[in-house]
Amino acid sequence: MLKRYNQVFISCLIILDAVITAVSWLLSYFLRFHVDIIPVTKGIPPFSLYLELVIYAVVIWGIVFRVMGLYAPMRSTSKLRETSKIAQASTVALLIFIALVYFIKEYKFSRLVILYFLLINIALLSSFRVLLRCILHFIRRRGYNQRHVLIVGAGDLGQRVLKTIKQTPELGLKVVGFMDQRPDLVGRNLEGIQVLGPIQDIGSTLADGGIDQVVIALPLEDHEVFKEVMRQIDNEMVDIKVVPDLLQFMTLRGGVEELDGLSIISLRDSPLYGWNKILKRMMDIVFATVGIVVLFPLFILIALAIKLTSPGPLLFRQGRMGMDGRVFNILKFRTMRVDAEKETGAVWATRDDPRRTPVGAILRRMSLDELPQLINVLKGEMSLVGPRPERPELIMKFKQTIPKYMLRHKTKAGITGWAQIHGYRGNTSLEKRIECDLFYIQNWSLSLDLKIIMMTFWSGLINKNAY
Repeated sequence: MLKRYNQVFISCLIILDAVITAVSWLLSYFLRFHVDIIPVTKGIPPFSLYLELVIYAVVIWGIVFRVMGLYAPMRSTSKLRETSKIAQASTVALLIFIALVYFIKEYKFSRLVILYFLLINIALLSSFRVLLRCILHFIRRRGYNQRHVLIVGAGDLGQRVLKTIKQTPELGLKVVGFMDQRPDLVGRNLEGIQVLGPIQDIGSTLADGGIDQVVIALPLEDHEVFKEVMRQIDNEMVDIKVVPDLLQFMTLRGGVEELDGLSIISLRDSPLYGWNKILKRMMDIVFATVGIVVLFPLFILIALAIKLTSPGPLLFRQGRMGMDGRVFNILKFRTMRVDAEKETGAVWATRDDPRRTPVGAILRRMSLDELPQLINVLKGEMSLVGPRPERPELIMKFKQTIPKYMLRHKTKAGITGWAQIHGYRGNTSLEKRIECDLFYIQNWSLSLDLKIIMMTFWSGLINKNAY
């Protein structure tokens, strides 16, 4: 219902961010070559060379900021959190900018200009966002440019609409009351807003004036009431919005889409598409390649230790279910005897598992047996970050007893994930693990991936549940 307001606000934000980015780049040039902070020894390059790059900077920053969620509603986000996201997005944009510039242009641009640009841009963008928040809140708190809203339906859906409006004061929407068909609710206060009367009186309530917009938030079972509401307000000069009672069925970034003018409500959608998918894949390839190169000596040592202490293959391959239910062979350093599951079948490992080899126990404790999965990442079967993949035979049991279990397969399986850094690995609560996996999918961003990777090194590698 807030889409129209958001579009105008976001469009203005994109334009102003573009202006700030352009100014930051040009200011960095003058700061380096026309202000005596650090002496120029190789001559001053033509201003035109740097002016040509403004369009590159503006486009790259705009795309990266959108992909990393900086144009999504952030009303409940703290100023510090927003500043942190701006710094992260600007750093990613700068890396792309440098790669593109050095690929297209033969001229070597000043590294100091690029450093100044990053610092100035982050400072100006963050300051602008903080100032904008303050101005909007100042204006709205004083009641300017308010649109008065009447919510039809005082149930859970209507109260959720009220909560959303209260969290977005900069949009200038003020709820004046509820209308509901249940007599016991009439006259009550819900979250500080009164239920003005029964739905049958909505016509007279609107006739009194002062209401600009009606938001209909009725449960699915009240479709007959919806018809009555529309009959009464059809000729009224108010904006009419409908919030469908499908929120209880929405998972994984559901929302409203448009197909050639036809509105479609999406109950479930993949969070990774377009630029999101490309950027995540690029990060996977870069990090996995660097990881294999840097850790190659460790790979050799582990391989020798396995071969010298137990008979059998070096690597362990096992079928796991990945994105969209596709099964792939996950790679691990072998940590158990070759015939470990001959008698037990597919079961989870337990603490002090007798099936492990002596070297295997150490590898599992330090999570080093997972390192070959960097190869799975390069092959595109896994990602660095995502829900941990399970064996198909175990999944057939889990999906019968755990609600929404299969939704974790709407993204690629990962070497590490939100659940793992919070200790939910091995033989721990499946419900908590699914809760963490769905949180990750719902809130995915490159910055969240980077946070999980850093937290993995801090607390995820050696864990009491790693066995």
